[in-house]
Amino acid sequence: MSFDLRELYQEIILDHYRHPRNQREPERATAHSEGHNPLCGDKITVSVRTENGQLAEVGYHASGCAISVASASLMSEAVKGKPLGEVERLCKEFQGAVTSPDGGEFPEMGDLNALAGVREHPVRIKCATLPWHALRAALSGVDKMVTTE
Repeated sequence: MSFDLRELYQEIILDHYRHPRNQREPERATAHSEGHNPLCGDKITVSVRTENGQLAEVGYHASGCAISVASASLMSEAVKGKPLGEVERLCKEFQGAVTSPDGGEFPEMGDLNALAGVREHPVRIKCATLPWHALRAALSGVDKMVTTE
């Protein structure tokens, strides 16, 4: 990855950390899930409202490191309004992007690629994936604390 691209990705992460998008609870939320990363201390609650097979709204309340908060913010923008099948596909694609040893780019992921660099720092992968685990739990109706351990 070029230096310019790394710098851009770092700016995207910092922007989403400093100015998180969708950090709220959606009106008429249909499901919630909580997540915790005990290693880093990240905590998140993800709330969703689904309608007609789509993720109509997603919001969250997060506290934690820049990677975790930025991941939640980027995730909320990427999945809002999408069909549930596409949300599930994106969750799997994101998981692959941050754990893939080949270090490839994922064109369909757009700004989410900014987080793919965590694969070079394995302890940070849990920070980046926590919001996504909580989202999947909310969508599947799992009523338990999601953890990265």
